Amino acid sequence: MITFTTIIAKILRLLPNQAKKTAMVPLHQVKIKKDMIVETSVQRTRIALYYPLEAQQNKLPVYINFHGGAFIMNEKEMDDPYCRFLSNQAECVVVNVDYGKAPEFPFPKPIEEGYEILQWLKNRADELHIDKEKIMVGGQSSGANIAAALCLYLEERGDNQPLLQVLSCPMLDFVTPHGDKPEPDKWRARYPQVANFINMCYVPGKEQARNPLASPIHAEIFGHLASALMIIAEYDAFRPEAEQYAEKLRAAGINVQEVIFEDCYHAFTHLGPKEKANEAWVLIARKIREAGRGISHSSSL
Repeated sequence: MITFTTIIAKILRLLPNQAKKTAMVPLHQVKIKKDMIVETSVQRTRIALYYPLEAQQNKLPVYINFHGGAFIMNEKEMDDPYCRFLSNQAECVVVNVDYGKAPEFPFPKPIEEGYEILQWLKNRADELHIDKEKIMVGGQSSGANIAAALCLYLEERGDNQPLLQVLSCPMLDFVTPHGDKPEPDKWRARYPQVANFINMCYVPGKEQARNPLASPIHAEIFGHLASALMIIAEYDAFRPEAEQYAEKLRAAGINVQEVIFEDCYHAFTHLGPKEKANEAWVLIARKIREAGRGISHSSSL
């Protein structure tokens, strides 16, 4: 049934995606880009696998990417330049996921979908030439929420953790109304009901907002979660929740590297400034490469 919420979401999806206009990294040629469909219980999920141009080993580490888009819009193609960049720079297979969007696929559907894709990859490790013991996850904004939640979901199920979770400008708190967050954009600050509408698309029930898989900052953290790289913009409404989550992880004894990019706003990795965005992607690639090679160290910047 088509609801009013669905109609508004479809209209918002028609807006131009500014993040696709100019890539913040050079466009890389990869050895192969393989488009596939994974049959999940949520939907027939489109994924793309990027293989690095030069790789020394037969079985490669894997990085699963969840794109941003406020849970309701955008598609995996927006991250194509970055998946190419990460694949070559980190010498890994990058799996770019076109997860289900709300309100058609509300919480916790994308998390369940991500879990099934993770299992699908492990079950096909040999044919895909990947190392199922070296899997990492990450994303931007809403995609970072899904990546963080996936790690919590794996812990709930008693499954192995990824080697690394990359959380870039993560949205991690549905409990705090957007009007109470330090929103630097004057229009979003003046009309927080827009953000609240988007939040309700993904988390329609009030009781769901406090669920740790929806709002990871409300999770009880144990020392079993994946190491984390937190990319935080100085002027981001979500900065406090990102810093709070980083502190919770660190307090539980989890390796955390927390980097605040000064004079940057939400989604700067896709919108610029280009120099800062490039710096962030280089850092992400380095952390993925180090994790894939078993190099581990904790730092906070």
